[in-house]
Amino acid sequence: MDTTRLRELATTDGPFASVYFDDTHNTESAAKELELTWRELRDRLAEQNAPEQALDALEDAILDGEPPTGERCGRGLVATPDGVVLDRRLTEPPARSVTRVSERPYLVPLIEHGERPPPHVVAVVDRVGADVTAVDADGEVIDSRTVEGTDHYIHKIPGGGWSERNIDRHADELARQNIELAAEHTTDVARRLGAPLVVVAGEPQARKTLLEALPQPVRGHATEVQPGGRHKGAGNRELEERIDELLADVTRARKDEAVERFSQAVAMPTGLGVAGLESVTAAFRDHNVETLLIGVPGDVEVFTGPEPTMVAVQKEALQAQGIDEIGRARADEALVLAAITLNAEVIHVGDRIDLTEGFGAILRHD
Repeated sequence: MDTTRLRELATTDGPFASVYFDDTHNTESAAKELELTWRELRDRLAEQNAPEQALDALEDAILDGEPPTGERCGRGLVATPDGVVLDRRLTEPPARSVTRVSERPYLVPLIEHGERPPPHVVAVVDRVGADVTAVDADGEVIDSRTVEGTDHYIHKIPGGGWSERNIDRHADELARQNIELAAEHTTDVARRLGAPLVVVAGEPQARKTLLEALPQPVRGHATEVQPGGRHKGAGNRELEERIDELLADVTRARKDEAVERFSQAVAMPTGLGVAGLESVTAAFRDHNVETLLIGVPGDVEVFTGPEPTMVAVQKEALQAQGIDEIGRARADEALVLAAITLNAEVIHVGDRIDLTEGFGAILRHD
């Protein structure tokens, strides 16, 4: 997960009340079920001595918010006595609802279930042109337009005479020019977004022509799919489902690639990878973490200093740096906050790899 948008949390004062739950709204009784769910969550937070102001802020956000539509989803919120400081839809709900009150925000469930789909471009093409939509990392459509050339004599005429063949060749040339215009725009928005996925749908021959017109770097990220057309109802529901599948594939591949990079780095004597709390906290103190990997962390705590990156397994490591103000915090809170401070990426790898003490890191330099 890109932690850039979480930076404000590193300078926000607690205590924090964090909650993650199933927020699916696909039944007639969903609103009532949400009230019951929140009542239980509020009781659990209150038992952990959550500030009343934070509970009230969470209640307003949860019960008065716009309900989601469609498939199962979750929601994660974090609040302080001053109000809600984080409110995110989760791509999938947690298996069980999570509540925690602590001096730091608890963000591991957000990293595990709230990974947003990568930026992507969808081009639905036919012989006249294409409908091109660009979606950024926040899931916002940042560019949506129709790119068309001419449809004059674009349709072939049945027959076999000389004039008909000339018209057919002219139609093919017009179609090629139209699709090349669409390919130019698709390339432009894909490059601006840095999109790791370009979906090409529509008429079969037009799809093939557009793919061939894309430059290799963009074509390398392109996937051709069958459903979908430029007219409403022309397989567009199937297209949306296929895009969701492709985005999930890209997200999984990204995690797998991070695990592979980490495994290779750890295996090398001078590799840029470390595992276990002792090594990972040392890397944070040196501001040397590019990516934090979280597996299945336990309840272990670390020592902390006044700055989020001042974390250590042994108190003496902080004292050696002249730090007198030393506290303790759960590692699954303190290390994530340290990563946010360094603008390091955080990836929840689950049981993809057995991480020592549940944590590993890819370093910036040796």
